[in-house]
Amino acid sequence: MTDLSKGAAWMNGEIIPISEAKIGVTDWGYTHSDSTYDVAQVFDGGFFRLEDHLDRFDASLAKMRFSVPQSRDDIRAILHQITAASGLRDAYCAFVVARGPQLVPGSRDPRTCVNHFFAWVVPYVNVIHADAVARGAKMKIAESAERISPRSVDPTAKNYHWGDMTTGLFEALEQGYDTVGLADADGNMCEGPGFNIFAVIDGTVVTPRAGVLEGITRKSVLEIADALGLPKQVRDMPVAEFLEADEVFVSTSGGGPTPIIQVNDRIYGNGAPGPITERIRQTYVDWRADGPLRTPINYDV
Repeated sequence: MTDLSKGAAWMNGEIIPISEAKIGVTDWGYTHSDSTYDVAQVFDGGFFRLEDHLDRFDASLAKMRFSVPQSRDDIRAILHQITAASGLRDAYCAFVVARGPQLVPGSRDPRTCVNHFFAWVVPYVNVIHADAVARGAKMKIAESAERISPRSVDPTAKNYHWGDMTTGLFEALEQGYDTVGLADADGNMCEGPGFNIFAVIDGTVVTPRAGVLEGITRKSVLEIADALGLPKQVRDMPVAEFLEADEVFVSTSGGGPTPIIQVNDRIYGNGAPGPITERIRQTYVDWRADGPLRTPINYDV
């Protein structure tokens, strides 16, 4: 039996080791970053908020004008199949549609590309490394890049346009920070590489309104704020206001709500995660472990 414990992929109707998964070098998904995708987390043998991820994936397909033969039910079944085949009980499960190769070589007409679906699963991923998550991470607000304008690339359709993120990451990491946050051309905070940004300001949980992916973990945090009776706001958040917040954290399927203890030179809470951040994080852990938003995986098939 093939060992899939390092990861598995579904491509062209087959489940294969992640090391064997590949796309063609002329695929627009590769040459033009012309793809959409989503990522669902698996925790202790169950998906968390899988239907929300599928909802967003469907919306991204429509926004980016992709079409594939796989239905929503097909995709859901494939995600269960590859995760069960891998045996991974804590995992990062991605599903992708790429624009595909051209039927007419050299054409610049996206309508003549053959769109295609594939999916893969690997052991669970923290988008900020685990030791930083444990102590609270340090973020640099990028000076070398600003967030791509939503008029150019719609951030609500999950995509691989990471030029701004990559430039910012080089800047932050080379200066000793754990990650980067990006602001827009108007000086409002947006998001970071794989996460949404939150601040606690006078007891109110605030997250940016524009220039962001509408994250599934972001959605959980806003629902948790309601459940805990915490006021919340989705609005523009100027960099200066962000730096003066009482607490800062980020939200991601690759790590959940994650405390940020420093942004630039500003240290929050004497370098420890804040109390509201910790309440939100613990509630998130509880919701993920049990409840109606969890979908168990059958590993016996």
